Amino acid sequence: MEYRTPMDPQNDLNALEAHLAGALKPVAPPGDLIQRLRERVRLPAREEIVLRLQDWRKLFLIFGGVMSGLLLLITVARAFFHLARKQI
Repeated sequence: MEYRTPMDPQNDLNALEAHLAGALKPVAPPGDLIQRLRERVRLPAREEIVLRLQDWRKLFLIFGGVMSGLLLLITVARAFFHLARKQI
């Protein structure tokens, strides 16, 4: 069994990269794959980005309203529970 002395992690990484560079050959992806990716990944127009941001603001307001309503409902329920418990 061979025992290795602890090495610097950077040296280990460099040795591994050098070994893989010699063992692995670069492979080019098919051209149609690149074309399909370019079609799917696109930068939206400025107007579309603005519309999305406005939608996020609306969604945030709706989410905040729902959370506030739930907090109010929980507070009222706790108050009724506290009052009902004192009655007993």
